[in-house]
Amino acid sequence: MADVLLVEDDSGIRSALIRGLAEHGHVVAAVATGAEAITSLSAHRPEVIVLDLGLPDIDGANVLSMSRVLNSAPVIVATARDDEREVVRILDAGADDYLVKPFSVAQLDARIRAVLRRTQAAEPEDATVVVGQLRLDPIGRTAHLGTDEITLTRKEFDLLHTLMLRPGEVVSRQRLLSEVWQLPWGGADRTVDVHLSWLRRKLGETAADPRYLISVRGVGVKLVDPDAAGAAGDAP
Repeated sequence: MADVLLVEDDSGIRSALIRGLAEHGHVVAAVATGAEAITSLSAHRPEVIVLDLGLPDIDGANVLSMSRVLNSAPVIVATARDDEREVVRILDAGADDYLVKPFSVAQLDARIRAVLRRTQAAEPEDATVVVGQLRLDPIGRTAHLGTDEITLTRKEFDLLHTLMLRPGEVVSRQRLLSEVWQLPWGGADRTVDVHLSWLRRKLGETAADPRYLISVRGVGVKLVDPDAAGAAGDAP
């Protein structure tokens, strides 16, 4: 499963892909224009971008170029343009895959899983992660705050690891449910809030006075280095 940014101007196709990808376990944010895509990429870091070329405001090829500046996520171009020279041009411009309409959600899901395998193979997640005074060793399953070891349950450890891999990024509760608990789309997010409360206690903070775990009301939570920037957010 992946956090997907879908850029598609056709409302019918967009709705069908959102529904279908969610059924395959993906978390989908969808926009209809190139400008909206650039705005989204400036604020968030999806794992995969699915990009239509025929957008109403900015040509998808230009969005592709700008996305490479803003984000390192693999890009799957999904378009009705099937001219071979166009396919080659877009792949040369930096697209990771090219899917010609019409296609099934199953095909798109398979392409998403394939590009993720390629990119994640080069980015192992078993290395020690450090954010501020927090240090997490995924292999030894140990966590330290400064020189003090923190005793975490399995889910607390997995939750903290997931957030530390994306420092400064607001991670939705739904994505945390999917990645940490393997719960389907639509699961109750109180599970996340309860575990965040336990985790905060072990980090020596509270929702009202956070340091590392900053909640963004109605969206999710982000992990920050409190010594690097002024971190503020809305407690749940």
